[in-house]
Amino acid sequence: MPPGLFPAQDDNALRINRSDVNNPLGTYSKHSFTLDGFEWPSAEHYFQAKKFEDVAVQELIRQAPHPKKARKLGRSRFRKIRKDWKAIKTTIMTRAVYTKCRTYPDIAEQLLATGDTLLVENSQYDYYWGSGRDNRGDNHYGVVLMNVREKLRQEMAAQTPSRHTDR
Repeated sequence: MPPGLFPAQDDNALRINRSDVNNPLGTYSKHSFTLDGFEWPSAEHYFQAKKFEDVAVQELIRQAPHPKKARKLGRSRFRKIRKDWKAIKTTIMTRAVYTKCRTYPDIAEQLLATGDTLLVENSQYDYYWGSGRDNRGDNHYGVVLMNVREKLRQEMAAQTPSRHTDR
């Protein structure tokens, strides 16, 4: 294979598995939060439920006993997905991750502790949210994490009193 056919893997990147229930930065971590008037067991529950306008379907997904079950329910093609889903899905994911970080300061701290490190969703099969098998995926989940990290930084900077005083 000629060099340069596939992008080089960044060895300095932090690779995250979104479906790891033990990784607080993943969507499967069981860190509940309140958003849109309901308590969601995980970011995955929220994300999958918001694919649908039907509140009964949303509730079915919200009540799923595990994020994996919520994902399965959300991926069912027997239900009609909202028409604007492709346009809003990244925003929905961002809302879930941001709200989880604001609900759990320790998770926000963990995300902030990544500094300026490139964050990559390490999925071999997902070319939208992840890196894909050949590292050519869009890595939208990594981008969501980095955007939330930047928003948290901005909020911290706004809360820190300025060292300059008017004289």
